[in-house]
Amino acid sequence: MKNERYTTWLYRILALILAILLFSYVNSTKSSSNNQSSSTGSTTSLTATKTMTVSVPLQLNVNSNKYFVTGYPQKVKVTLKGPLALVTTTANTQNFKVYAALSDLGVGKHKVTLHQEGLNHEIESTIKPEKITVDIEPRRTVSFPVKVRYNSQNIAAGYSAGKATSDTTTVKATGAANEISRVKQVVAQLTVPANTKKTISSQAVIEAIDRSGKTVNVILTPSTTTVNLPITSDGQSKKVGVNLNAKNGSSGMTYKLSSDTTKVTAYGSATQLKKLSKVDVDVDVSDVKSQATKTVTLDTSDNNVTAFDPTSIKVMVKATTK
Repeated sequence: MKNERYTTWLYRILALILAILLFSYVNSTKSSSNNQSSSTGSTTSLTATKTMTVSVPLQLNVNSNKYFVTGYPQKVKVTLKGPLALVTTTANTQNFKVYAALSDLGVGKHKVTLHQEGLNHEIESTIKPEKITVDIEPRRTVSFPVKVRYNSQNIAAGYSAGKATSDTTTVKATGAANEISRVKQVVAQLTVPANTKKTISSQAVIEAIDRSGKTVNVILTPSTTTVNLPITSDGQSKKVGVNLNAKNGSSGMTYKLSSDTTKVTAYGSATQLKKLSKVDVDVDVSDVKSQATKTVTLDTSDNNVTAFDPTSIKVMVKATTK
């Protein structure tokens, strides 16, 4: 009887031990499975690939002081393929370049292959276009006078235009020698609205044109200028002198004003011009500490006339302590 009771307890203890071992085994298997799944997901994330296409500037490796190149696209498309994170970062930062190696080429037309530099070795790249044709010509820089051009038919009936003046009288044209030789003249294209009755002072685009009036592919410096075009009624005109007045000066300073323009043409009715003997020109000298040159617009309302030609003059200011 005693042996049977001992045997029963022994079986119970063995069953408990087996249950504990089985529980531990099941948990161990599940944990291992989860770890493997996590590791696989991480590996998948790291090894995922991505393809993106970006537009990047095309750079030219050439002696730009000696040669001028035409015919190439400003930008090219690059397709990137590689690890997802790496491709995304590269597309956003564009920390690589695409270039055409022209340093060893001479004058003439050439078909060249484009190259990239700076991409991570894990990224594959495809450049489109793969090849381009460029025209390499000797570089030339020539100065040209600027002529103002506008549509005179847009001036209202009964009104006339005076002489148009430009702040820029000459420009430098830089480009291929064969393009520079095509330049017939350089013009400042002033826009005149329809039925214009007032003097115009505005920015105008400067263009180089050939004999046929077509734009020539050269770089102009500067590329814009301010043009003044006096518009007056078909009345009378009168040459008058200028009277320069310093305004907003410091009480402890003396100002001397002078201008190369000593006379201007005033337009208006006979009554207006009869009362006008000199043009009053007010010059703001508040910011002049020693000397300066200022461009001052002639005020038609203060002088009670229709218009002036020129519409503005340059005034030299010298300031001295009293």
